[in-house]
Amino acid sequence: MSESFAAGARRLAGIAGRLLNWPPDWFWDATPAELAAILCAEDQDTDSGMSRQTLEQMMENERDGR
Repeated sequence: MSESFAAGARRLAGIAGRLLNWPPDWFWDATPAELAAILCAEDQDTDSGMSRQTLEQMMENERDGR
């Protein structure tokens, strides 16, 4: 284990413990992508998903077999 990995892991484990109330095993079970998604969720301006109209159109197309 490199010193930079150890320092980064220790820092992130502390953040997960303080901000998310995660015990250590939850931190070590999480993937880097999962942890990043949780910690960055509020910082990112994400699309709110598909509109109701788009969903209804997709459902209608599926019923019609198109």
